[in-house]
Amino acid sequence: MTTFRIGCGAGYSGDRIEPAVELAERGHLHCLVFECLAERTIAVAQQARAADPSKGYDERLDERMEAVLPACVAHNVRIVTNMGAANPVAAGERVKAIATRLGLHGLKIATIAGDDVLSIVQREPFTDVDDGSPLRADRMVSANAYLGVEPIAEAIRRGANVIMTGRVADPSLFLAPMLVHHGWSLDDWSLLGRGTVIGHLLECAGQVTGGYFADPGIPGGRKDIQGLARLGFPLAEVSSDGSAVVTKVVGSGGLVSTATCKEQLLYELHDPSAHITPDVVADFSQVRLTPDGADRVRVDAGSGRPRTDMLKVSVGLREGWIGEGQISYAGPGAVGRAQLAAAIVAERLRLVGVAPAEIRYDLIGLNALHGSGPSHLAPEPYEVRLRVAARTDSPVEAQRVAREVETLYTNGPAGGGGATMTVRPVLGMRSTLIPRARVRPRIALTDV
Repeated sequence: MTTFRIGCGAGYSGDRIEPAVELAERGHLHCLVFECLAERTIAVAQQARAADPSKGYDERLDERMEAVLPACVAHNVRIVTNMGAANPVAAGERVKAIATRLGLHGLKIATIAGDDVLSIVQREPFTDVDDGSPLRADRMVSANAYLGVEPIAEAIRRGANVIMTGRVADPSLFLAPMLVHHGWSLDDWSLLGRGTVIGHLLECAGQVTGGYFADPGIPGGRKDIQGLARLGFPLAEVSSDGSAVVTKVVGSGGLVSTATCKEQLLYELHDPSAHITPDVVADFSQVRLTPDGADRVRVDAGSGRPRTDMLKVSVGLREGWIGEGQISYAGPGAVGRAQLAAAIVAERLRLVGVAPAEIRYDLIGLNALHGSGPSHLAPEPYEVRLRVAARTDSPVEAQRVAREVETLYTNGPAGGGGATMTVRPVLGMRSTLIPRARVRPRIALTDV
């Protein structure tokens, strides 16, 4: 069979759109994947759907589809995406409306639902896989199982040009089109493992083409990347044996090298020899990355073992409120004044009887990321920003925390400015497992 060309048009929901258009127009692709769901994204989408049953899909769906659909239709590029989020069916209807408005016809749009298992997880005892604690049904906002390649592959076999899913494992979005094109079996664990490696390399878009890799000033310029404002997104040329070349559109910004690929290969990887997905337990430990020309890296090896009988479920939970206040101090003694301000807020909260479940006092620019670690050895900064953030049981208490920071304006210490305060609900994410047999994907197709 021909080498299969597959690209990644988004690595998260707010990603740039122009690189995807570039891939659609100049990438000579068979398939363009948009991976737009982070862990919390779908829980937020479920809240949007609860407020309006016609919503719950990716907020930038219209903008992305209007930008890429014409080029994808013109060049016969299939689209696979999880932009359906909490409402793939409504997302499919939007795509149909957009295609009709753009005068694009002859399309078959597939929607894949069935990942929403909230009703099951709410009525039965499920526990957190990390600490074994029970998941409280009264706090649940969402529960979505990670689907694999099977429903996407079936939609492709049925002729779908655009496929809208909800929660699907990230590499599965890429593996399914490869599998269908090359005729791989669902139990050829070695090929599924290799395809999962390729999907994992592509799934974060610009990370593998030098975006997240860039770090100027490293000795020898090893991480100096050119053209980041025009960063090209990645594509892979996939062969029938599961080997591939990762590259990008010629002339686009960024870099594809063995170093960028190694960093992405290790991204979010717990056990390189047993990376569990819904499709396969993939083994990344023997992957070989070798240069194959300018901005071209060959990917070989990789293998896999039989998939598990369980699917991961991401559960969104209401876990209180966050009250946050910030204020800046600058000039001589800025750190001392900011430290005094933090002590004042702590004492004020004790005096007014606010007892948060958790609270942080951070000096941004000094200790916000690493605590009182190496930064305390550096020269004292000329400016620093105090941030007080607390988790509380009620929005009223959260507001009181934020207001205590704002009152520092006139109640000292000297020179505070730029105060802000916010109050927002906490949406926590937990993981549990559900038997695979209890999750039943549903495919629906419509024509434009």
